[in-house]
Amino acid sequence: MQTRTFGRLQLTLPALDEPGLYLSNVTSLESGRGHVQDFQYTDAGLRALDLADTQLITGRITSLRASRVQLQSVNLHAVEFDSCDLGSVQWSESKLSRAVFRNCKIMGADLDGLALDDVLFENCKLDYTAFSRIRAAGPVVFTGCSLAEASFTGCDLSDTVIRECSLRETEFRAGRYHDLDLRDTDLSTVRGITHLKGITINRGQQPQLTQALLTELAVTYGDGID
Repeated sequence: MQTRTFGRLQLTLPALDEPGLYLSNVTSLESGRGHVQDFQYTDAGLRALDLADTQLITGRITSLRASRVQLQSVNLHAVEFDSCDLGSVQWSESKLSRAVFRNCKIMGADLDGLALDDVLFENCKLDYTAFSRIRAAGPVVFTGCSLAEASFTGCDLSDTVIRECSLRETEFRAGRYHDLDLRDTDLSTVRGITHLKGITINRGQQPQLTQALLTELAVTYGDGID
């Protein structure tokens, strides 16, 4: 079992290189049986990827390029995405467990109603993505990612780690953020700062939070007004 530790959080990752495990090359992620298991899907270029009511179990997806992706009730278990460009993604009502997204572009996505358990986003571009009703059912980590102008709405990110990420004008709307770990991330342009009750930061980030709050309150300084 492969694990990685981020602060107080320990992630269990897909064990895809275990002795005795063989991943078969597949030419499609579609299956009439409703699941694809022990698979490897590599270097595919698609105009559209549409999947519904599908289980992807124990597999690696590498260098997938798709202009449009629509996933409805598509559950992942022990699946790794590496160096994928998923274009415009709409992904809803699904559960992801022991999943890794590494060096991926998932920009302008609409992610709605996803339950995440042992999920890692590493060095991914997630700019302009709308995270709606995302629930951290277990450990979730974003590290080295760009989340510029992304938004989180109605999410439960309790005990989630967002570490060394770009949060330029990222908006946190009403949700649950208790013990959300935002250490080592610039918070000075974050929006919705008043919703982030109970988060964890370094002491050196206090001026960043102050700057974000003053911007949100549209404070006017009285020096020289009179």
